Amino acid sequence: MKKLLLFFFFISCFANNLQKPMTYDKQNIKGWYMSEKLDGIRAYWDGKQLLTKNGNKINTKKEFTKNFPSFELDGELWTKRGDFENIQSIVLDDIASNKWSEITYNIFEVPNAKGDFQTRLNKAKNWFKNKPNKYIKFVPQIKCKDKKHLQEFLEKLVSKNAEGVIIKNPHKHYFQGRSQDILKVKKFFDMEGKIIDINYDKKDKYRMKSLVIKLQNNIVFNLGGGFTNKQRYNPPKIGEIVTFKYYGFTKYNKPKFASFLRVRKKE
Repeated sequence: MKKLLLFFFFISCFANNLQKPMTYDKQNIKGWYMSEKLDGIRAYWDGKQLLTKNGNKINTKKEFTKNFPSFELDGELWTKRGDFENIQSIVLDDIASNKWSEITYNIFEVPNAKGDFQTRLNKAKNWFKNKPNKYIKFVPQIKCKDKKHLQEFLEKLVSKNAEGVIIKNPHKHYFQGRSQDILKVKKFFDMEGKIIDINYDKKDKYRMKSLVIKLQNNIVFNLGGGFTNKQRYNPPKIGEIVTFKYYGFTKYNKPKFASFLRVRKKE
């Protein structure tokens, strides 16, 4: 029992040690670097293996991590926009399949390296320049001129089905956890909740009307939007975690205009 508690403590600490963005709220971001927020599976390279954001080992093909450095990397396992379910099924499978050839590792940080943001990125870029790996990409970073430039960049990406933007203070040395020096910018918010029950249509007992979702703060609400007709006849299962988007909260602290996005597998 003691070993189990220590394991969960380690997982919790690991998850908190990675950089995590806060939400943009009209802060002064002139001169910061902005990039697309990729909708994939975040992966941390500890110098020996790839791990999920929660510290679980990711099973890859050996060639995927060929020439990876002994220093740390942080990035996103990704294919293309709007392909999260496919990415998730490949990356989180217990056995690495040949579909790993579809995945790329998109680096956006070099944890615990010295120097400012660009200096840290250059450390990884120089490494892979000398030791190439076809699966490696670097998330393009654009210097933000002002809030208008940020908004235009966001609108352009969203129009192409992107999730949003990450904007980061490039002058800071590496830090851990959440900070106002790294922000996420979206057109909507998203959240996860656990399915505790399913409501079915009274006129068609086989057709799901809505999922009963319990949030981390114990708020319970019905999630009925965003499902295809196929999903309504084959809904997610009770106990699974789902991700949904929403636009603020009601006076009862329930997500407003919530819409289903996907089932979230354990990472």
